[in-house]
Amino acid sequence: MVEITLREFEARDASWLAAQHGGLYARDEGFDASFETLVAGILDDFIAAHDPTCERGWIAEKNGKRLGSIFCVRLDANTAKLRLFLLTPEARGEGLGRRLLDVCMGYAKDKGYQRMQLWTHESHKAACALYIKTGWRLVSSKPVHSFGVDLVEQSWEIDF
Repeated sequence: MVEITLREFEARDASWLAAQHGGLYARDEGFDASFETLVAGILDDFIAAHDPTCERGWIAEKNGKRLGSIFCVRLDANTAKLRLFLLTPEARGEGLGRRLLDVCMGYAKDKGYQRMQLWTHESHKAACALYIKTGWRLVSSKPVHSFGVDLVEQSWEIDF
């Protein structure tokens, strides 16, 4: 059996990751192209200005095929932000999401962050269930119209 490996995000992954976000969210949630543009901008900013001493992105791969991602970025000296958490459909339901989340949270703790935050949408039921299982708490929720659709935007946080 070939194991899924986690490697550091590289700039060459950016176009794939933006396209995956854009395509999957369009298919599953009805998002318009502005979402892929937002993700591409986040990735451009990370490539240009991330601090490798306290920020990192991971790509999950199996047999050279990319299956997902997760990022830890600095908000301030005490707070990290979880970003760009994605699993392709074929990688879901096998524990990879939990593995990525554990690696990202472990990294944040190791770098001395005291808490993490994330932003998501209520419709992401599996991810929200995973956040609850790993000790995250929902700190805010509000209806919005973003990316061409009506959504319920959520902010989550965990203290270490």
